[in-house]
Amino acid sequence: MPDAKPKALIVGASRGLGLAMVEEYLSRGWDVVGTVRGSGRTGLHDLKDKHGASLQIETVDIAEQDQIAALREKLAGQTFDLLFVNSGVANGPDEAVRNVSTDEFIRVMVTNALGPMRVIEELDDLVTPTGTIGVMSSGLGSVADNEDGGWEVYRGSKAALNTFMRSYAAEHRKDGRSLVIISPGWVRTDMGGPHATLDVSESIPRVVDVITAQSGKRGLSYLNYQGKSVRW
Repeated sequence: MPDAKPKALIVGASRGLGLAMVEEYLSRGWDVVGTVRGSGRTGLHDLKDKHGASLQIETVDIAEQDQIAALREKLAGQTFDLLFVNSGVANGPDEAVRNVSTDEFIRVMVTNALGPMRVIEELDDLVTPTGTIGVMSSGLGSVADNEDGGWEVYRGSKAALNTFMRSYAAEHRKDGRSLVIISPGWVRTDMGGPHATLDVSESIPRVVDVITAQSGKRGLSYLNYQGKSVRW
């Protein structure tokens, strides 16, 4: 009897980097569960038409704690070799701490830092004991590399995500799973904008290569799409 196909759960997969990750894993022979936030048709549904049973689509808004719990209940009984949280938003690059509204600050922080960690805390028991848990962060989340300023709120949210992941790793230091924080580079997506330096096709296959290379390596790594360590 052939071995079962590896399986990934990718949260935040309706477009951009998350959608490209789903497509990449499907092309490598994985089964994938990808999530969308709303009820409208997305690029993920187009992939479903193409790949059929290899792709399962679920709905979750990671800013809503009850929806994360509902997703956990829906996926009960499934196991995953990879849980990857891609969900993220940006605010304006010139919208600094001094002038950002409280509501906008909360939106960015909840979506980029609190929500992803709630997903991991709620769903980590579905990941195999030697599997991988990862998040899409950013080079802008590096405190050590912040020498130019700008993107203050977004930087802060990704730095917070990185810190939460370090805490998670410390609390699970006896865990055999690989924990990966990924900086995908500046990619031309709806969020990255048209002037970004990388195409999705230049970033995501290498991101998946990096995640794959970390498989079986317990503990936390903060890496860019080229597999190089990013300074904390």
